[in-house]
Amino acid sequence: MGPVMKATGLWKIYPSGETSIQAVKGVNVSIDTGEMVAIMGPSGCGKTTLLNILSGIDEPNSGDVMVKNQPLFGISDDERTRMRAENLGFIFQDFNLLPVLSAVENVELPLLLLGNSATEARTGALAALSSVGLEDRAEHRPAELSGGQQQRVAVARALVHNPAIILCDEPTGNLDSATSSEVLELLLRLNNERNTTFLIVTHDSIIAEHCSRTLRMSDGIIIEDQRKSEEE
Repeated sequence: MGPVMKATGLWKIYPSGETSIQAVKGVNVSIDTGEMVAIMGPSGCGKTTLLNILSGIDEPNSGDVMVKNQPLFGISDDERTRMRAENLGFIFQDFNLLPVLSAVENVELPLLLLGNSATEARTGALAALSSVGLEDRAEHRPAELSGGQQQRVAVARALVHNPAIILCDEPTGNLDSATSSEVLELLLRLNNERNTTFLIVTHDSIIAEHCSRTLRMSDGIIIEDQRKSEEE
């Protein structure tokens, strides 16, 4: 088996007046199943641009991304949409829950989009909510939940279809320190118990300390790829 995600020679260049901004410069990265990888670096270093490319939200000027040995680019929009729906999960800083839907309705959406029946989707969503400790909040709408609970719903939505990898953009960025710790503990538990693969863009050094691997970016390139030793 190859890596769950592999990027080769990624470049992303944005025009800026008469010049251009090289946001990502020839990045190579490979993520194995079960890894929990943090991407860190100062604002403007290219880490969010890299995450957007790896998630298929943005397209590189050159380079390739493979997800489970299948290309993410150079395919039709429909094929890319299907690949993302089947293989990728997403956790955002702003939760991105639909306010008119209950927690369980938000979580079952990925399954419905993949063609699961209403009964299958509801069963899977309730199981995912249970795995994040929110089975008793299934019928609550986002406005009726705390920030930490909303992010737990978002985590349940990201994992409900058992994706190959979950991509996270500052998952604790809108949470206080105590709630951030709770969300981090949840991600670590899912990684340890379910072997869930995470790629996390974060400014939080505490998250990075708990990841099995940390990529540090500067000026559009990865300047350090640090793996935690088993003794740590």
